[in-house]
Amino acid sequence: MIRMLENKLNLDASEALKNAFRRHASGVAVITALNPNGTPLGFTATSMTSLGSNPALLTFNVARGSSSWPGLSSSSHIAVHMLGERNLELSKKMAADHTQRFIQKDWEFQEFGLPVFVDVTAVLFGKVRDIHSIEMNAIFVVDVVSGKIGAEDRALLYNQRGYFTPSHSPL
Repeated sequence: MIRMLENKLNLDASEALKNAFRRHASGVAVITALNPNGTPLGFTATSMTSLGSNPALLTFNVARGSSSWPGLSSSSHIAVHMLGERNLELSKKMAADHTQRFIQKDWEFQEFGLPVFVDVTAVLFGKVRDIHSIEMNAIFVVDVVSGKIGAEDRALLYNQRGYFTPSHSPL
């Protein structure tokens, strides 16, 4: 018999969670909004997911200590950009120094005055319905209002602290 799980139970909940989720691939998205002064804000997220299609809802999580939190917590609308393989550098840029995220002109203001990166596989525009603060994090529930589809590309995935794309053929 092949043992799939290790025998030792990890009682450190934080480490157990981090170790498990490092083995769970996530799609990569960039979320953008506006600061109260009208300047763009944004970040890379792997916690974004569909909550349902009727009504069209999505959720994402953010740390309340992040550089995006102050502006994001007062935003009424957001843009969620789905990333493909060609967007690897965008993902890295939006996860790095927040003062450098909107220096290049690879984005423009679009629906609701939101900053939008135009070379992505899709973008959804949404109205923030709810923000649930839990410990040092927050869960955003967003009503999807509209969306645009970009050029098709292989999905960009994040797994084991690195970026990947799926295989060329379905299993």
